[in-house]
Amino acid sequence: MINLTIDGKQVQVKENTTILEAARQNGIDIPTLCFLKGINMAGDCRMCIVEIEGRKGFATSCIQVAEEGMVVRTNSPEILEARKTILDLILSNHHIDCLTCVRGGNCELQQLAKKLNIREIEYEGEKLEHEIDDKSPAIVRDFNKCVLCRRCVATCKKVQNVGAIDCTSRGFTSTISTTYDCSLNDVDCTFCGQCIQSCPTGALREKEYINEVWDKINDEDSYVVVQTAPAVRVALGEEFGMKIGTNVKGKMVTALKQLGFDKVFDTNTGADFTIMEEANEFVERLTNGGVLPMITSCSPGWVRFAEKNYPELLDHLSTCKSPHQMFGAIVKSYFAKKYDIDPKKIVMVSVMPCIAKKYEASREEMEVDGLRDVDYVLTTRELARMIRQANIDFENLEDSNFDDPMGEATGAGAIFGTTGGVMEAALRTAADTLEGKDLKDIEYKEIRGEKGIKEATLNIAGKEVKIAVASSLANARKIMDKIKDGKCEYHFIEIMACPGGCVMGGGQPIKDSKTRATVDVRKLRANSLYSIDEKSVIRKSHENPALKQIYKEFFGKAGSHVAHKYLHTSYSKKEKYEI
Repeated sequence: MINLTIDGKQVQVKENTTILEAARQNGIDIPTLCFLKGINMAGDCRMCIVEIEGRKGFATSCIQVAEEGMVVRTNSPEILEARKTILDLILSNHHIDCLTCVRGGNCELQQLAKKLNIREIEYEGEKLEHEIDDKSPAIVRDFNKCVLCRRCVATCKKVQNVGAIDCTSRGFTSTISTTYDCSLNDVDCTFCGQCIQSCPTGALREKEYINEVWDKINDEDSYVVVQTAPAVRVALGEEFGMKIGTNVKGKMVTALKQLGFDKVFDTNTGADFTIMEEANEFVERLTNGGVLPMITSCSPGWVRFAEKNYPELLDHLSTCKSPHQMFGAIVKSYFAKKYDIDPKKIVMVSVMPCIAKKYEASREEMEVDGLRDVDYVLTTRELARMIRQANIDFENLEDSNFDDPMGEATGAGAIFGTTGGVMEAALRTAADTLEGKDLKDIEYKEIRGEKGIKEATLNIAGKEVKIAVASSLANARKIMDKIKDGKCEYHFIEIMACPGGCVMGGGQPIKDSKTRATVDVRKLRANSLYSIDEKSVIRKSHENPALKQIYKEFFGKAGSHVAHKYLHTSYSKKEKYEI
């Protein structure tokens, strides 16, 4: 431990702690912009400058390590004036359209301007004009709002190990761009959206489909069905000031009904179908000599990553569609036929925690008999905007239940939203199938938690089954390189593109850098999903009564010809750079 003084306060911290961390640990706030704990600690923006007694100039607190006996000041008149000048220079080349910006009210640059009481821009001058990149179905890139903090670059490189974006040029003409300044649609981007989560401004945002959905809701000839993913219900409340991880399922369903959707269904039911098909596929591969290890395929960012970087290993991926795509196909086939609705009039809207789901829904493979599985994908944030547009008092809504018959889901479907959840849900069904009995021990806690790669060896029906769970594409690369090099002994692998799984998806409520550094958002949201599972009467997908009925009436059995037509897909090599 070392002792130092910050703003007259005696503090004690561990060795190798930065001044910024030392201050935060002791309730002293130092503003930052480019800093992102554990990801981007370069000291580029200089907003976190401090004075150290006995030393000339300013020190950058996010990279300056605290030393024994240091006397630090964070708020002298000189520091405050310097910070204002730095921020003024940043704002001088920023398109200040805060009233119409998607990040208005949740922008770290805006918060800093308010904090430093900037009322006018002193260094007003030339602003560079950049073309907005909106070619992809998932992400919009607007460099006119970029502050060159490089948080997105660091996230793409370090967390995802993709490197689709980087800083180019120098000085005033510096930009964050792609190879040959191509669209994100045409480079190695996976549309995971983690760059959006890292961006402090509106320079990166999701492709919005709110107006299109409103048009369909208001169209008398359209029958608009909405489904919501498990991770949405434990994050949506945050958009309305509720505690992180609050389960707002009942209020969410009520809000969706008030918005005018004809049916409100639960994607957890789709997750149960995915488990039925995926567990069956794994058992078939394990017992009949299929391609192993089998890898989950419900994360579209991960699938795109595999198609671009490991096309020779695509046979390892499960052929199952993701839950919301399966669900869309079921609604437009079984549900439409059972309730005598013209499937061509059904508009399927998915509310997802994921940016890449927008891309997934647009894939040419995601249709059956000329009908798209899913027509529109909204993020958790987009749903919150629609609720505000409709002037709905979300916090004071009564609870409602999902509509029948597609609203009945299991605890297994709920845990899909967190890393390890897909594997755990699949094992509950696969183990019962292999053992030929109803097992009571259904919690696989070895694969829960925040570790990027989790491994376990299980004994199922006398077979030694080795499993692995990976979240983030950097960890996916480690797993895939093992398979490529012939050093992988796993039988079954779950991979999620986003660190922590869907609860931390690119479409979830955005937290500022300070919150991300001090609160375990992933754990709070994940714990809420595990709580839903624990309280569920039915916790195994294959025991879902609605699912059993639909298999009896329509699919026959898991892995049948009809099931493959509607619930399975295929993958193909994608070029890394389409120039």
